[in-house]
Amino acid sequence: MNNMAMKRLLGSFLLGGFLGLAPGVFAQDVAPDVLAKKVTEEVLTLLRSDKDIQAGNKSKVYDLVEAKVLPHFNFARMTRLAVGAPWRQANPAQQQSLTAEFRTLLVHTYASAFSQYRDQGIDYRPLKMQAADTEVTVQSRIKQSGGGDPIEVNYSMEKTEQGWKVYDVVIAGVSLVQNYRSTFTSEIQKNGIDGLIASLTNKNKTLAQQTAKK
Repeated sequence: MNNMAMKRLLGSFLLGGFLGLAPGVFAQDVAPDVLAKKVTEEVLTLLRSDKDIQAGNKSKVYDLVEAKVLPHFNFARMTRLAVGAPWRQANPAQQQSLTAEFRTLLVHTYASAFSQYRDQGIDYRPLKMQAADTEVTVQSRIKQSGGGDPIEVNYSMEKTEQGWKVYDVVIAGVSLVQNYRSTFTSEIQKNGIDGLIASLTNKNKTLAQQTAKK
């Protein structure tokens, strides 16, 4: 597995950590690390036992991600962070399009990562959190098969009226939104906000076509 595939796989665990729970279960009085620990094992059990996912059935994974994962992420904030300063130059319609396309891109990314899952596990570190905190960093380590060194995965969460939501992931010191920002900034400098929207739209169409062929 190459480095990019590994990062995508690790990112999938972040998403996967919230599978299996309906949005209403995300009560504000549940600590984010406790929540993550509880549901992660449920997800790992599912990934280990589902033969379709193990065989690379991306359509099934797409449905799973759409139904169970996406309600628990703040894609508006993630997109704003990934776009950076140019976000303020975008009009509301452009912002909406950027968010929708970025959301779709992440669905493709994580659906692909799930199909590569084998037997990795996750350990969580004690959470450093004060009672009044509305943003926290949950730290975890991905245990690799074969005895490789664990990889640090930290994810940023914010407390909202709907419960705790994720807005960034830092894998081995690399921020998901910052990583995308470099690509987005280059595209905006060349072709503007509409150019970035078009680029994301075309990328998503290509990924959808590739999935349909499998």
